[in-house]
Amino acid sequence: MRIALGVEYSGENYCGWQRQKHSPSVQENLEKALSQIADQPIQVFCAGRTDTGVHATNQVIHFEMTGSRPQTAWLRGANNYLPKDISIIWAKEVNDDFHARFSAIYRSYRYIIQNTESPTATLSRKVTWHRRSLNIEMMQQASKYLLGKQDFSSFRASSCQANTSIRTIKYVNVSRVNELVFIDIKANAFLHHMVRNIVGCLLRVGEEREPPGFVKNIIAKKDRTKAPDTASPHGLYLVNVEYPEAFNLPLVKSGPLGYAIFE
Repeated sequence: MRIALGVEYSGENYCGWQRQKHSPSVQENLEKALSQIADQPIQVFCAGRTDTGVHATNQVIHFEMTGSRPQTAWLRGANNYLPKDISIIWAKEVNDDFHARFSAIYRSYRYIIQNTESPTATLSRKVTWHRRSLNIEMMQQASKYLLGKQDFSSFRASSCQANTSIRTIKYVNVSRVNELVFIDIKANAFLHHMVRNIVGCLLRVGEEREPPGFVKNIIAKKDRTKAPDTASPHGLYLVNVEYPEAFNLPLVKSGPLGYAIFE
């Protein structure tokens, strides 16, 4: 039996998604909890590995097991074995053609910035604080240069292991709700640190230190060393993973902090 799960987690207490020897990970905690319910060792596969401190509101995973369990076993039973900052939000039996990573056609991230004079206490590590005023209109203009199929070498971490730096960005939007700035981005796949590096570039434009065309020029250079610093992981959320309709997976439409993501 192959099972797909939707998982939500707060990433500040973990070294990221992937199991590591030196620090607790989201993967490690999920495999322990699911193994308890399945009564057998479970190995999980995810749609996209998140970095240290990065959150998720709809990470998609799958695993295989012998035998069967009711849906409530995963939604209630497994959650009882998970820490409070990791939660399984849906479960569905899928056929053997489904793979959490390789079947995904789009992934969506949201980056949240608190644009205020003083940092937040209650949202610490849930958003990134940025003191300097941001010009949202200029950031939105700059974001349009990111759309389409391009070589994103300038936004690729040196540790990235992807075979190619070509990615297709389908949607980018920069918006503000009171003191919070949202950067929503959807692509077929992302390079290591790609979203955070894009945010770092958009922040430079938002501060009016560079014109919107700065983003176009950075892309053309295909050189990570020519781009601004990587933005903080705090405030970055994996919010959705899309699959072909044939898999009939549950849809998750709302983003973190209660604000919808519009496309």
